[in-house]
Amino acid sequence: MIPHVRFAPSPTGRIHIGNARTAFFNWLFARKKQGVFVLRFDDTDLERSREEYAQAIEVDLAWLGIMPDLVVRQSQRFALYDAAAGRLKAEGLLYPCYETAEELDRRRKRQVGRGQPPIYDRAALKLTPEERAELEGAGRRPHWRFKLAHRTMRWNDLVRGDCHIEAASLSDPVLIREDGSYLYTLPSVVDDVDLGITHVIRGEDHVTNTAVQIQIFEALAGVGSAPIFGHHNLLTSASGEGLSKRSGALSIGGLRDAGVESLADAALAVLTGSSDSVHPVASLDELNAAFDLSHVSRNAARFDEAELAALSARTLHGLPFEAVRERLAHFDIAGARAEPFWLAVRGNLTQMQDVLDWWRVVEGEIEAVREDADFCRLAAESLPQEPWDATTWSAWTSVLKQQTGRKGKALFHPLRLALTGRDQGPELAALLPLMGRLRAVARLSAPAA
Repeated sequence: MIPHVRFAPSPTGRIHIGNARTAFFNWLFARKKQGVFVLRFDDTDLERSREEYAQAIEVDLAWLGIMPDLVVRQSQRFALYDAAAGRLKAEGLLYPCYETAEELDRRRKRQVGRGQPPIYDRAALKLTPEERAELEGAGRRPHWRFKLAHRTMRWNDLVRGDCHIEAASLSDPVLIREDGSYLYTLPSVVDDVDLGITHVIRGEDHVTNTAVQIQIFEALAGVGSAPIFGHHNLLTSASGEGLSKRSGALSIGGLRDAGVESLADAALAVLTGSSDSVHPVASLDELNAAFDLSHVSRNAARFDEAELAALSARTLHGLPFEAVRERLAHFDIAGARAEPFWLAVRGNLTQMQDVLDWWRVVEGEIEAVREDADFCRLAAESLPQEPWDATTWSAWTSVLKQQTGRKGKALFHPLRLALTGRDQGPELAALLPLMGRLRAVARLSAPAA
């Protein structure tokens, strides 16, 4: 069986790293098994859904490296949902209810007060045609509930193992609102059937929904038609708070703008809350090789932004030149010096943008710092002639050590300040050949700071 999976965001806000976790779980699962990954926009809420959010979600996923095999929008598929609703109504599985929200709330409170479970009592099923007509004549518009079979619903979850829920403990779910609009449940099942979704991998907040949806699958497509389910733990902030699209917390767009590496987002989103340690990865292929749903814990998956920032820096430190060639070219860092430059500076980067500062050290103008003018003048006079290579620094400083008797910090620190204008940074053995003799002499001979 070729697996078909889906990621189904609502375009009512920007997706955050918690949403990315679900997207990656599905995409990696499909890649590992040569399956199909569907991006489905759950945009049946026409009032709150926005095209700009849908476009932003596609941009964010592409930046993360997630490319769907198929994109569908529920707002273009209402005919399918109408047909399914009509069939369920005809079979008596979708029935009209006329209680207002206030009436239902009072009923639940009475049930709780009597020590009864606050589930819907199916009072609407007892209404006669005349009573329904009277209610509708008075202006009541029905919402529609799916009639659950009161039996134990069982499934083998990809993450949680054997699961079961007593359907009798659940209220018959509302599938259609009073205004005729659909809630999430029915369109989701109809689409999963129509698109041949074989595996539904989503957050653990949907576990209870699974019992309901399996019954709707059976009603629409027959027994055994439900996909295989997997419910992963949710990503939360360090304080344990949930993430929300509406709040914009840790949005993918915000993290991108802050300079966080997409591979760091991927590694943290996938590996947090699993038996695998969170570590930098050099590619999504490497992450895919380590990905296994059976490694996902049932405990909370917590992280903090500081960990993400550190992981992003460590990710940069390990990236090979080929992984960043095009990004360096975007900064006009190309040619024969681009690769040795990257290998020299990558370990000192916090964000990719930092390469500009080090390229300026190599190629541009800096404010050289000459704390010891006499020593720097002697150092300039002792510079060997070009061509230079990785051995030039060692040979040069060995000569200076013999000439001055200096060693350690007293020898190296004044040279670093004069050549780079900084107290610390990449190994000068790698930077010096990139600077060239003319620039090095000029900096060593600059007026004292």
